[in-house]
Amino acid sequence: MVRFKLTLEYDGSNYAGWQRQAGLRTIQGAIEQAIFNFSSEKLTIVTAGRTDAGVHAIEQVAHVDFTKNWHANTVHNALNAHLQQQGENIAVLNVQNVPDSFHARFCATKRYYLFKILNRRSPPALNVKRVWWLPKHLNADAMHEAAQKLVGQHDFTTFRSAHCQAKSPIRTLERLDVYRKGEEIFLYAQARSFLHHQIRSFAGSLVKVGTGQWTVQDLEAALNAKDRARCGMVAPPSGLYLMKIDY
Repeated sequence: MVRFKLTLEYDGSNYAGWQRQAGLRTIQGAIEQAIFNFSSEKLTIVTAGRTDAGVHAIEQVAHVDFTKNWHANTVHNALNAHLQQQGENIAVLNVQNVPDSFHARFCATKRYYLFKILNRRSPPALNVKRVWWLPKHLNADAMHEAAQKLVGQHDFTTFRSAHCQAKSPIRTLERLDVYRKGEEIFLYAQARSFLHHQIRSFAGSLVKVGTGQWTVQDLEAALNAKDRARCGMVAPPSGLYLMKIDY
Protein backbone atom coordinates (compact mmCIF):
# COMPACT_ATOMS: atom_id res chain seq x y z
CA MET A 1 0.00 0.00 0.00
CA VAL A 2 1.26 3.47 -0.92
CA ARG A 3 -0.24 6.65 0.53
CA PHE A 4 -0.33 9.87 -1.46
CA LYS A 5 -1.18 13.40 -0.38
CA LEU A 6 -3.19 15.21 -3.06
CA THR A 7 -3.41 19.00 -3.28
CA LEU A 8 -6.51 20.02 -5.21
CA GLU A 9 -8.07 23.09 -6.78
CA TYR A 10 -11.71 23.18 -7.83
CA ASP A 11 -14.64 25.34 -8.81
CA GLY A 12 -17.47 23.98 -6.69
CA SER A 13 -20.24 25.77 -8.60
CA ASN A 14 -21.65 22.70 -10.34
CA TYR A 15 -21.06 20.14 -7.60
CA ALA A 16 -23.26 18.98 -4.72
CA GLY A 17 -20.33 19.44 -2.35
CA TRP A 18 -17.31 17.27 -1.57
CA GLN A 19 -18.90 14.12 -0.18
CA ARG A 20 -19.84 11.29 -2.52
CA GLN A 21 -23.64 11.03 -2.91
CA ALA A 22 -25.54 8.58 -5.06
CA GLY A 23 -26.92 10.18 -8.20
CA LEU A 24 -25.23 13.54 -7.59
CA ARG A 25 -22.11 15.14 -9.03
CA THR A 26 -19.57 15.60 -6.23
CA ILE A 27 -15.88 16.41 -5.91
CA GLN A 28 -15.06 13.16 -4.13
CA GLY A 29 -17.04 11.10 -6.62
CA ALA A 30 -15.32 12.72 -9.60
CA ILE A 31 -11.81 12.16 -8.24
CA GLU A 32 -12.52 8.57 -7.22
CA GLN A 33 -13.88 7.92 -10.71
CA ALA A 34 -10.70 9.36 -12.24
CA ILE A 35 -8.62 7.13 -9.95
CA PHE A 36 -10.58 4.07 -11.06
CA ASN A 37 -10.33 5.01 -14.74
CA PHE A 38 -6.54 4.93 -14.71
CA SER A 39 -5.77 2.38 -11.98
CA SER A 40 -8.82 0.04 -12.00
CA GLU A 41 -8.87 0.38 -8.20
CA LYS A 42 -12.01 1.41 -6.32
CA LEU A 43 -10.50 3.62 -3.65
CA THR A 44 -11.83 6.09 -1.09
CA ILE A 45 -10.10 9.44 -0.75
CA VAL A 46 -10.04 11.19 2.62
CA THR A 47 -10.20 14.98 2.73
CA ALA A 48 -9.06 17.59 5.22
CA GLY A 49 -12.53 19.14 5.17
CA ARG A 50 -15.77 18.48 3.32
CA THR A 51 -16.81 21.62 1.46
CA ASP A 52 -20.50 22.30 0.84
CA ALA A 53 -22.25 22.55 -2.51
CA GLY A 54 -21.04 25.60 -4.42
CA VAL A 55 -17.92 26.17 -2.28
CA HIS A 56 -14.55 26.42 -4.03
CA ALA A 57 -11.02 25.37 -3.12
CA ILE A 58 -7.68 26.94 -3.93
CA GLU A 59 -5.64 24.28 -2.09
CA GLN A 60 -7.78 21.47 -0.69
CA VAL A 61 -5.89 18.45 0.66
CA ALA A 62 -6.81 14.76 0.59
CA HIS A 63 -5.02 11.44 0.91
CA VAL A 64 -5.50 8.11 -0.83
CA ASP A 65 -3.95 4.64 -0.50
CA PHE A 66 -3.05 2.71 -3.65
CA THR A 67 -2.37 -1.02 -3.72
CA LYS A 68 0.08 -0.66 -6.60
CA ASN A 69 3.33 1.21 -6.07
CA TRP A 70 2.69 4.09 -8.50
CA HIS A 71 5.14 6.95 -8.96
CA ALA A 72 3.78 10.30 -7.71
CA ASN A 73 4.28 11.95 -11.13
CA THR A 74 2.29 9.18 -12.81
CA VAL A 75 -0.61 9.66 -10.40
CA HIS A 76 -0.44 13.43 -10.85
CA ASN A 77 -0.52 13.33 -14.65
CA ALA A 78 -3.05 10.51 -14.90
CA LEU A 79 -5.53 12.12 -12.53
CA ASN A 80 -5.45 15.45 -14.34
CA ALA A 81 -5.83 13.73 -17.72
CA HIS A 82 -8.85 11.72 -16.61
CA LEU A 83 -10.47 14.63 -14.78
CA GLN A 84 -10.24 16.66 -17.98
CA GLN A 85 -11.68 13.79 -20.01
CA GLN A 86 -14.58 13.62 -17.56
CA GLY A 87 -15.22 17.35 -18.01
CA GLU A 88 -14.55 18.19 -14.37
CA ASN A 89 -13.68 21.62 -12.95
CA ILE A 90 -11.04 20.01 -10.73
CA ALA A 91 -7.24 20.16 -10.97
CA VAL A 92 -4.61 18.17 -9.08
CA LEU A 93 -1.90 20.68 -8.15
CA ASN A 94 0.49 18.30 -6.43
CA VAL A 95 0.90 14.62 -5.53
CA GLN A 96 3.31 13.63 -2.79
CA ASN A 97 4.31 10.33 -1.19
CA VAL A 98 3.56 10.46 2.54
CA PRO A 99 3.95 7.98 5.41
CA ASP A 100 0.99 5.93 6.63
CA SER A 101 0.85 8.16 9.71
CA PHE A 102 -0.24 11.13 7.58
CA HIS A 103 -3.97 11.84 7.70
CA ALA A 104 -5.43 14.69 5.64
CA ARG A 105 -7.99 15.59 8.30
CA PHE A 106 -6.49 14.69 11.66
CA CYS A 107 -2.95 15.93 10.95
CA ALA A 108 -4.13 19.38 9.87
CA THR A 109 -3.01 22.13 12.25
CA LYS A 110 -4.61 25.17 10.63
CA ARG A 111 -7.19 25.97 7.97
CA TYR A 112 -7.53 29.20 5.99
CA TYR A 113 -10.67 30.45 4.25
CA LEU A 114 -11.47 33.44 2.07
CA PHE A 115 -14.91 34.89 1.38
CA LYS A 116 -15.37 37.26 -1.59
CA ILE A 117 -18.05 39.94 -1.89
CA LEU A 118 -18.51 41.95 -5.08
CA ASN A 119 -19.75 45.31 -3.81
CA ARG A 120 -20.84 47.39 -6.77
CA ARG A 121 -24.00 48.54 -8.50
CA SER A 122 -23.63 46.24 -11.52
CA PRO A 123 -23.96 42.45 -11.18
CA PRO A 124 -21.08 40.16 -12.16
CA ALA A 125 -20.95 38.79 -15.68
CA LEU A 126 -17.81 36.64 -15.42
CA ASN A 127 -17.81 35.49 -11.79
CA VAL A 128 -21.51 34.93 -11.17
CA LYS A 129 -20.90 31.77 -9.12
CA ARG A 130 -17.63 32.85 -7.54
CA VAL A 131 -18.64 35.89 -5.47
CA TRP A 132 -21.53 37.18 -3.39
CA TRP A 133 -22.86 40.23 -5.22
CA LEU A 134 -24.20 43.01 -3.00
CA PRO A 135 -25.04 46.31 -4.76
CA LYS A 136 -25.55 48.36 -1.59
CA HIS A 137 -22.34 50.03 -0.37
CA LEU A 138 -20.67 48.26 2.56
CA ASN A 139 -18.45 49.86 5.18
CA ALA A 140 -15.53 47.41 5.24
CA ASP A 141 -13.82 49.23 8.12
CA ALA A 142 -16.88 48.81 10.34
CA MET A 143 -17.09 45.15 9.32
CA HIS A 144 -13.44 44.61 10.27
CA GLU A 145 -13.93 46.32 13.63
CA ALA A 146 -16.91 44.08 14.38
CA ALA A 147 -15.04 40.98 13.18
CA GLN A 148 -12.45 41.44 15.92
CA LYS A 149 -15.17 40.67 18.49
CA LEU A 150 -15.29 37.16 17.04
CA VAL A 151 -11.55 36.49 17.31
CA GLY A 152 -10.46 34.23 20.16
CA GLN A 153 -12.08 31.26 21.89
CA HIS A 154 -15.87 31.47 21.99
CA ASP A 155 -19.04 29.44 22.02
CA PHE A 156 -20.10 29.97 18.38
CA THR A 157 -23.59 28.47 18.67
CA THR A 158 -25.04 31.59 17.03
CA PHE A 159 -22.82 31.12 13.99
CA ARG A 160 -23.10 27.41 13.28
CA SER A 161 -25.66 25.43 11.33
CA ALA A 162 -28.45 23.75 13.27
CA HIS A 163 -27.31 20.57 11.50
CA CYS A 164 -23.65 20.92 12.56
CA GLN A 165 -22.35 17.55 13.78
CA ALA A 166 -19.47 18.92 15.86
CA LYS A 167 -19.66 17.80 19.49
CA SER A 168 -18.85 21.27 20.82
CA PRO A 169 -19.67 24.78 19.54
CA ILE A 170 -16.48 26.12 21.11
CA ARG A 171 -13.75 27.06 18.66
CA THR A 172 -10.71 29.33 18.70
CA LEU A 173 -10.75 31.78 15.82
CA GLU A 174 -7.18 32.97 15.32
CA ARG A 175 -7.85 35.65 12.75
CA LEU A 176 -10.77 37.29 10.95
CA ASP A 177 -9.87 40.25 8.74
CA VAL A 178 -12.19 42.25 6.50
CA TYR A 179 -10.71 44.54 3.86
CA ARG A 180 -11.67 46.21 0.61
CA LYS A 181 -9.79 46.12 -2.71
CA GLY A 182 -11.61 48.27 -5.22
CA GLU A 183 -15.07 46.82 -5.80
CA GLU A 184 -14.38 43.66 -3.80
CA ILE A 185 -14.51 43.01 -0.07
CA PHE A 186 -12.61 40.05 1.35
CA LEU A 187 -13.11 38.16 4.61
CA TYR A 188 -10.01 36.22 5.61
CA ALA A 189 -10.33 33.63 8.39
CA GLN A 190 -7.92 31.21 10.00
CA ALA A 191 -8.33 28.61 12.75
CA ARG A 192 -7.46 25.02 13.49
CA SER A 193 -11.02 24.03 12.60
CA PHE A 194 -14.39 25.59 11.82
CA LEU A 195 -18.02 24.71 12.44
CA HIS A 196 -20.53 23.96 9.69
CA HIS A 197 -21.61 27.21 7.99
CA GLN A 198 -19.49 29.22 10.44
CA ILE A 199 -17.76 31.47 7.92
CA ARG A 200 -20.88 31.98 5.82
CA SER A 201 -22.71 32.92 9.02
CA PHE A 202 -19.94 35.37 9.88
CA ALA A 203 -20.19 36.89 6.41
CA GLY A 204 -23.96 37.34 6.53
CA SER A 205 -23.83 38.91 9.99
CA LEU A 206 -20.91 41.20 9.19
CA VAL A 207 -22.74 42.46 6.11
CA LYS A 208 -25.46 43.73 8.46
CA VAL A 209 -22.75 45.79 10.15
CA GLY A 210 -21.47 46.94 6.77
CA THR A 211 -24.90 48.25 5.76
CA GLY A 212 -25.46 49.96 9.10
CA GLN A 213 -28.29 47.65 10.18
CA TRP A 214 -26.15 46.39 13.06
CA THR A 215 -23.56 48.07 15.25
CA VAL A 216 -20.41 46.41 16.52
CA GLN A 217 -22.24 45.94 19.82
CA ASP A 218 -25.14 44.20 18.05
CA LEU A 219 -22.75 41.63 16.58
CA GLU A 220 -21.12 41.07 19.96
CA ALA A 221 -24.55 40.63 21.55
CA ALA A 222 -25.46 38.04 18.90
CA LEU A 223 -22.28 36.11 19.70
CA ASN A 224 -22.93 36.21 23.44
CA ALA A 225 -26.56 35.14 23.00
CA LYS A 226 -25.43 31.65 21.86
CA ASP A 227 -28.67 31.48 19.89
CA ARG A 228 -28.80 30.48 16.21
CA ALA A 229 -31.86 32.68 15.73
CA ARG A 230 -29.70 35.75 16.47
CA CYS A 231 -27.45 35.14 13.45
CA GLY A 232 -27.71 37.32 10.37
CA MET A 233 -28.46 35.62 7.08
CA VAL A 234 -26.17 32.79 5.97
CA ALA A 235 -24.18 34.04 3.00
CA PRO A 236 -24.37 32.00 -0.22
CA PRO A 237 -21.64 29.42 -0.88
CA SER A 238 -20.52 31.10 -4.11
CA GLY A 239 -18.19 33.50 -2.30
CA LEU A 240 -16.42 30.95 -0.11
CA TYR A 241 -12.97 29.51 -0.86
CA LEU A 242 -10.89 27.02 1.11
CA MET A 243 -7.49 28.67 0.66
CA LYS A 244 -5.00 26.25 2.18
CA ILE A 245 -4.29 23.87 5.04
CA ASP A 246 -1.21 23.68 7.24
CA TYR A 247 0.32 20.47 8.59
